Amino acid sequence: MLVPWQGGARRATSVSGQRERRLANTIVEFDRVGLRYGTGAEVLRDLDFRLREGTFYFLTGPSGAGKTSLLKLLYLAQRPTRGRMSLFGDELADAPRDALPAYRRRIGVVFQDFRLIRHLSAFDNVALPLRIAGHDEQQVEGPVREMLAWVGLADRASARPPTLSGGEQQRVAIARAVIARPEIIIADEPTGNVDAAMAERILHLLTAMNRLGTTVIVATHDLGLIAATPGAQLIRLENGLLVDPTGALKHPPGAPTRELGR
Repeated sequence: MLVPWQGGARRATSVSGQRERRLANTIVEFDRVGLRYGTGAEVLRDLDFRLREGTFYFLTGPSGAGKTSLLKLLYLAQRPTRGRMSLFGDELADAPRDALPAYRRRIGVVFQDFRLIRHLSAFDNVALPLRIAGHDEQQVEGPVREMLAWVGLADRASARPPTLSGGEQQRVAIARAVIARPEIIIADEPTGNVDAAMAERILHLLTAMNRLGTTVIVATHDLGLIAATPGAQLIRLENGLLVDPTGALKHPPGAPTRELGR
């Protein structure tokens, strides 16, 4: 059973009055970004777009279009080979490597294959980001229990990943991604390995985070998921190129008209 996430409710109080301002702010900017692996052809070409803070985005496109590569750029696992990339208002394409962990901590990632640590319990998997950040156990216990209850897994806290169903593992992965209150959540096909009822539940968790002011980016092939999320924006890739016929991604309504890096 899902219960209200009280930590989220407290944050909602602080962000609700700022929602309109947040939507006008740009949190991600790409300026003529290209990416190639080694000496091969570019897998992403001339990406030029802005993402607004507090907005829900779906990343779509056929297999091989470059969606996973774009996600890697967004969660800073990969650097562009050309162009400029800004997150949180800072230019990061050429930032020193040791500067990136501080930015990664502001991003929560839900991987398609979960990437849970098999020998750790659900509780310890969710607690991992807090412990890495240096929180003591008194600061970890309450928030992790609360988060597991929020995703409907309060009674599975001691279970290890091999004993959890696919849907349960995905919810543990979501809890781990959001426990540190990231400003951006990136989810790669989060409903690809679950049934329709669980897909609806996972979407509910992600939209709940978005209502609290978090920018959410979900890569998916599921048209039903997109149809079930009114107000979400689409990012479509084809052959490594952004499809933006209206220019809404390059110039989002309400976004400040400034050049990248200024």
